[in-house]
Amino acid sequence: MPRTLNALRVFLVEDSALIRERLGEDIASAGRIDVVGYAETEAEAVAALHERQCDVIILDLDLRQGNGFEVLKSVRADPAGPRPLVIVFTNYVYPHYRSQSVRLGADYFFDKARDFDRVREVIEDLARA
Repeated sequence: MPRTLNALRVFLVEDSALIRERLGEDIASAGRIDVVGYAETEAEAVAALHERQCDVIILDLDLRQGNGFEVLKSVRADPAGPRPLVIVFTNYVYPHYRSQSVRLGADYFFDKARDFDRVREVIEDLARA
């Protein structure tokens, strides 16, 4: 996939192919946004995010193997390292999951059932900035 000049680089951590495809197509259609990769498991996400630079990570908490909390910990482990914006996008919208996500460094916490459009809005706003 060719990279758009000065595009916002988005990485998806989502184990559902259907959600991943819908989300990827939805945000990429906004323009100036490139989906630069995806992972379905904690291990795949941690490895890919250490190798690949991105501006935004859209992160599910419940993965095929492992969980999004551990991915978030890994992303935020190096305070001097890159600091991509992290959007937690999950079906598990319990208050303690929200507070733990924020404590670990998530910038946004959205419900898959209600906030699909809000993810796109945040991404579009960032791409315009």
